Amino acid sequence: VQLQASGGGLVQPGGSLRLSCAASGIIFRLNDMGWYRQAPGKQRELVARITSSGSTNYVDFAKGRFTISRDNAKNTVYLQMNSLKPEDTGVYYCNAADRSTGGSYWGQGTQVTVSS
Repeated sequence: VQLQASGGGLVQPGGSLRLSCAASGIIFRLNDMGWYRQAPGKQRELVARITSSGSTNYVDFAKGRFTISRDNAKNTVYLQMNSLKPEDTGVYYCNAADRSTGGSYWGQGTQVTVSS
């Protein structure tokens, strides 16, 4: 199983980034996909999740600013991040969760830095 996250970088406050996570080795359409982040010195936390059927949920800090989506034809999940703030800085990871098997897989993460 491979989850390849990309799209991170350095952006100024108020800017936008679009993260992508390409999956292989899983039946992508059957997996719930999630984006998590880990700031320096902090625990990894959920950002947003999208189920295999396309239902989405967001944690409070992501509501109204971030949008999670998926393209099952491309085995890819996206995270569109707008109005970025310095506190959004961290490593962003994607996760695949197969409810039928209990499998849970992580990508390598992509660094997001929001700074002027």
